[in-house]
Amino acid sequence: MLDVSEIQTIEHDVMVIGAGGAGLRAAIQCSALGLDTGVISKSLLGKAHTVMAEGGMAAAMGNVDKRDNWKVHFRDTMRGGKFLNVWRMAELHARQAPDRVRELEEWGAVFDRTKEGLISQRNFGGHRYPRLAHVGDRTGLELIRSLQDHGIHQGIKFHMECSGLELLKDGGRIAGVLAYWRETGRFVIYRCKAVILCTGGGGKAWPITSNSWEYTGDGIAMAYDAGAELMDLEFTQFHPTGMVWPLSVRGILVTEGVRGDGGILKNNKGERFMFNYISERFAPETADTVEEANRWLEGDKTARRPPELLTRDEVARAITAEVKAGRGSPHGGVFLDIASRRPADFIRRKLPSMYHQFKELAEVDITKEPMEVGPTLHYFMGGIRVDADSQETTVPGLFAAGECAAGLHGANRLGGTSLSDLIVFGKLAGDGAGTYVKGLSETPRASDEQITAAVRRATDILKREKGSNPYLLHEKLEGIMSARVGIVRNKDDLSAGVDELEALKAEAVDMKAPGASQYNPGWHEALSMRSLLITSEAVTRAALMREESRGAHTRTDFPGESPEWVKYNVIIKKGASGMEVEKRPKPEGPAHLVALANAKIEDLESGKVGGDLT
Repeated sequence: MLDVSEIQTIEHDVMVIGAGGAGLRAAIQCSALGLDTGVISKSLLGKAHTVMAEGGMAAAMGNVDKRDNWKVHFRDTMRGGKFLNVWRMAELHARQAPDRVRELEEWGAVFDRTKEGLISQRNFGGHRYPRLAHVGDRTGLELIRSLQDHGIHQGIKFHMECSGLELLKDGGRIAGVLAYWRETGRFVIYRCKAVILCTGGGGKAWPITSNSWEYTGDGIAMAYDAGAELMDLEFTQFHPTGMVWPLSVRGILVTEGVRGDGGILKNNKGERFMFNYISERFAPETADTVEEANRWLEGDKTARRPPELLTRDEVARAITAEVKAGRGSPHGGVFLDIASRRPADFIRRKLPSMYHQFKELAEVDITKEPMEVGPTLHYFMGGIRVDADSQETTVPGLFAAGECAAGLHGANRLGGTSLSDLIVFGKLAGDGAGTYVKGLSETPRASDEQITAAVRRATDILKREKGSNPYLLHEKLEGIMSARVGIVRNKDDLSAGVDELEALKAEAVDMKAPGASQYNPGWHEALSMRSLLITSEAVTRAALMREESRGAHTRTDFPGESPEWVKYNVIIKKGASGMEVEKRPKPEGPAHLVALANAKIEDLESGKVGGDLT
């Protein structure tokens, strides 16, 4: 009989699960509010996937182009997200991002500078003006460094190489989390009053992904099991430019900063093909001739931006179409050329990581020859449904921020908004948790029976004499998601995907990991598979329900955006008999925000629309 009193127990006011940008910013805010704050990180501090974000963080500071402001940023966000974004989240993000960036600077972040000494900002896909504050192409690394250096002095307790398993509840309220130390396999109970999930997405369900090994959908699965609602999970972003060769590095991100700094996409005929894929929505703001695109690159503010800087879904579909038409590169992608556009010293200065990445991994000198690139699963627009202002989920005491939370990005995320998302909503989640904790009259406490059952679910994997191999199951899962839930989808594939995932779930019931819990990667893989299966099923069922093509979700059997479906979100929650999928009406936007999102850009610049908004 398991004695819960013998399990290591640690108490905090708030537990933050995840030590990326959102987790660190949430923890800093909780600590600033006087809360005893703990952070669980699946890997070592400083190794979070945030460090892989390269191009910059989007904030309408107007340092490079004075015409930029939060209203234009909000408009770009809504249009990029195909108007499925949560209105209030898009507003909060656009308004608050500049303050969060300046705050990072105060905490020691060293940004690239303009000639006037201001924080430099670069162009990125989907943004009207140069908006991405950056540190070369290593912005995520600088973000994490700055937050860590600031955070470690705030009295925050970090619990590294520790994975969360299940959320603990007292009645309907959060009471803590059961976790385990990855090295020893020993369990640890974190008793707390609130939990903030900052665990990222679930890209490891696909074989070609820019995501690191940590991205197995843990937070999404824990929230789902605890009774929280999920939203918009059909929108999985395939970044248009990942490495395609050699196979050992396939999927590794090639920053959008290459295109923002002048790189162009070509097929195997040498054609700059993006001019052939300008959709009606973006045509008024996109150059339709090489001459105009070149004038934009030279700084002509009257020119429209190049088609290479269309939103990521548009570029990814265009690349896929070129490859399918037989116009791809030798290894199944297309060519990204900046060598013919910029001097070598400019490339090495502005894109140092890309220069070294291709030099070392692909033996390609990007100052002399083009890169081979293709789409790679990059980001979850959907995730856990949260309140816009507090980031609280439908479970009292449970909050979420960053990629694992839904709402800001709608159907498609603009480049550079992931980093600004982290710092804006990480702070708001900390504020929300602080308000919640201070409003509690008593401390919730999970029962011993609940903890015992959770431990048994985890250790049963080690006790079986025979069972399925979690590594082989993961390989099967990748095959299903690649074949059935890729860049383009249809009813037959998605329905087959649901059936295949159900069969895989049945196989996974008796997963076995030989050996003890210490130093056992097979056990880690089996535990991650549980999260991956929940996340993958949610994505597939949501994609099957949304019968239209919008943003990152493309249905060949339902081409084009539906004026009816923009009124609905797909909501997923745990029911008595399994996963429940609901088509739920989307709240209408406030009139002043609707006016901003639909305004002509010249009317925003002149103040004709939104001029009275501060």
